[in-house]
Amino acid sequence: MDDILWTPEEADVHEKLRSTLKRKFQHLVEGVPNQGETTLLYEIYTELYITKGGRGGVNNEHEVRQIERESWREAMQDIQIKCSDIFKPLSGQDKHIRTVLTEGVAGIGKTVSVQKFILDWAEGKANQDVYFIFPLPFRVLNLMKEKEISLVELLQHFHPEIKNQGIFSSSEHRVMFIFDGLDECQLPLDFRSNPRCCDVTEPASVDVLLTNLIKGNLCPSALLWITTRPAAANRIPPVCVDQVTEIRGFNNPQKEEYFGKRISDENLANRTITHLRSSRSLYIMCHIPVFCWITATVVERTSDESGSVQMPRTLTQMYTHFLIIQTKMKEYKYTGRKETDEEIIFKLGKLAFQQLEKGNLIFYEEDLRECGIDVTEASVYSGVCTQIFREEAGLYQGKVFSFVHLSIQEFLAALYVFLCFSNRERNMPDQQQTSQLSALFRASTLHDLHTTAVDLALQNKNGHLDLFLRFLLGLSLESNQNLLRHLLPQIRSQSQSPEQTVQYVKKKIRGEAEIRYSNTSGRIVNLFYCLNELNHHAVVEVIDRSSGTLSVVMLLPGQWKTRKFKFEISGEHLDEFDLQKYIKTPEKDLTELLSPDEVLERLVPVVTSACHRVTGRTFRKESPAAAAASDDQDQAQQDPGARLLSVDTPK
Repeated sequence: MDDILWTPEEADVHEKLRSTLKRKFQHLVEGVPNQGETTLLYEIYTELYITKGGRGGVNNEHEVRQIERESWREAMQDIQIKCSDIFKPLSGQDKHIRTVLTEGVAGIGKTVSVQKFILDWAEGKANQDVYFIFPLPFRVLNLMKEKEISLVELLQHFHPEIKNQGIFSSSEHRVMFIFDGLDECQLPLDFRSNPRCCDVTEPASVDVLLTNLIKGNLCPSALLWITTRPAAANRIPPVCVDQVTEIRGFNNPQKEEYFGKRISDENLANRTITHLRSSRSLYIMCHIPVFCWITATVVERTSDESGSVQMPRTLTQMYTHFLIIQTKMKEYKYTGRKETDEEIIFKLGKLAFQQLEKGNLIFYEEDLRECGIDVTEASVYSGVCTQIFREEAGLYQGKVFSFVHLSIQEFLAALYVFLCFSNRERNMPDQQQTSQLSALFRASTLHDLHTTAVDLALQNKNGHLDLFLRFLLGLSLESNQNLLRHLLPQIRSQSQSPEQTVQYVKKKIRGEAEIRYSNTSGRIVNLFYCLNELNHHAVVEVIDRSSGTLSVVMLLPGQWKTRKFKFEISGEHLDEFDLQKYIKTPEKDLTELLSPDEVLERLVPVVTSACHRVTGRTFRKESPAAAAASDDQDQAQQDPGARLLSVDTPK
């Protein structure tokens, strides 16, 4: 950059932009931007696992299930890269990379990666061949979707230090635009019909400006970085993207590094890591940095109060503690509020439920008003509902809201449904509702509520209600209700035991297992996690009491060819049960095709059969002759399910 001949004006813009971006991005705020507790990014930043190449195609599955499926995979064939190197071609590649599309599920670290990239540039540590970086989050661009404005005016709106368009007219001045959060974009992005625009001073709609930037009609020499959740990646035509990367979150060593940095008490950090390792459902979620922050917040706050911490073992327990902690923070900072915690939580829950129904992760002031929420009340709950708005004076002022993470929204939505049921006389929503989820509000008993929710989740083929269901069932436990009762006195003790629900879930597991392996089988695994939320391990106990080896013949997806592997039974509970450790196969590539959860899906007929027919029996490997016979039979039947091959009853 030292070789560039700057005009005084260009040099001034460059320095002002670097200074502004450094000041804006040098602090990391984890989830809570309005509480005055900021940390320098470099003090806590943990490198994320970023790979070249996306998942391929559109995955509409619930993002937590995507994380659960990916958690077992060894990344031997993945090409890992640093955040600062995403525009660099691979070794041996000879192509110019103009546009990079980075995918990652909600809360996985896309925005923090953008922040780290910009800060490294502003401090002169990386990408110094880029002269100007302009971050333009989609959630803020949404607020200007009705305006006719030129590209120069748009940038001056967000970056007033830009005085003229000269920096865009020269190919020597390498400019980068960063568009964070494509999944939050409410613009049509009509690449097919939008008119061509090549002049940075020509007024046009923001949608026209964006599509022409991405196509390369505007600022063809500029670099573009777009981040998105996987489901929205197909909004950008593949021909416009030169490279796809994926943020996988934290791998196991990175999880431990994060907690070591985030929790100042080394002993407590080590205990936290040990506890999380023992809980499969929680440890998997720790691939998501936001969940690590939630966990660290809960562990530190509960430890400070009691001296010794009883760590949550289920997702519902974790999120219940998190809500209580955020409420206490609010009480400490804000006093004299007219509305009670109960009223505000109920309104936030209603907002979460309505937006979950619509599939929205971001919302605006009118959405809050529909739920009776004053904008100032939402900011009070900044730990739960994050307020994002531009502080600089500009052409337009507006506020954008979102929950810290989709899982927080799902928890509050489940809490709202449970509160409506718990106090039906007071809280029952409009009976005229005709949406699919309105059936939840017609339940007359707790068991009716649960069975309705289970059925709705099973009908939702992409699994978007999976986590909502786990939370709703978990909230039925008296232990979780007791935690919430001082916050929400309207919660009434439920006389009904969740045992009926447990039996219904097990019945559904058996029923779903009878369906041949299909795209809906992921619902079965979620039902196992639901049993975990209900503190029920009966299904697992049958496996735990079994000893020896279970030999299973299964059909790999898309291949009419049988493979055998051994499944060794462990004495651990399901939430401590790492299936990957117990898979032995003569062909090492099997583990590249089947995850432990997929193995579990195929074991369901065996497990559920054991639950009600062969309790106490010992499974053994079949003889070679029997194996050959079963191979022939399976190839003839072409059945992709799993079968019990050999059972011996102890004498």
